[in-house]
Amino acid sequence: MEKIKILVVDDESRMRKLVRDFLVKEGYDVIEAADGSEALDKFYEDNGISLLILDVMMPKVDGWEVCKEVRSQSKIPIIMLTAKTEERDELQGFDSGADEYISKPFSPKILVARVNALLRRSNKLETEERIEIGGILLDKTSHTVSIDGRNVELSYKEFELLAYFMENQSVALSREKILNNVWNYDYFGDARTIDTHVKKLRSKIGDKGDYIKTIWGMGYKFEV
Repeated sequence: MEKIKILVVDDESRMRKLVRDFLVKEGYDVIEAADGSEALDKFYEDNGISLLILDVMMPKVDGWEVCKEVRSQSKIPIIMLTAKTEERDELQGFDSGADEYISKPFSPKILVARVNALLRRSNKLETEERIEIGGILLDKTSHTVSIDGRNVELSYKEFELLAYFMENQSVALSREKILNNVWNYDYFGDARTIDTHVKKLRSKIGDKGDYIKTIWGMGYKFEV
């Protein structure tokens, strides 16, 4: 099977090497670019690129502009890397079409986890049928959940919600994103329905409910 190709763009060679080494270890094929202009050249040269990891502050063409142009041509997942931590910078990243936004310094393992999650959502990776994290075992084939070996009864939506959280471990998920992925795009109800389901889910999984962190004003994050 052909390796999945990822374009890593950062003007710091040490940062590119750090990210590349972790991605290569995970089995990905990595292409590098040192600035926004080079990134766009490589993007247009190679139609096999499946995901873009993009620094914001770069010479020639900055990350915002690269993100906007790539998004106008393609739906590939885009992860923005930046040293900025202000909320408006993060919002600008999402407005530009980014799928995820990671502030430096970051854990390379978390970055790889987010890459895997995005590629699963874009159907580039086969989704695991069994997911086991922090004592929770979720089996998609049998549609069952067990906690520390004890079976837990969940409704269909509670199961789908837990699966989505576990597949996106350590990723901040907005209510809108959860609705779009768990309730699908044709759902027009109140996003607060998620809060009700999360409350019930936390109750049913006991102390493991603490893994579902609330991000005030945004949504949730599943973190062990």
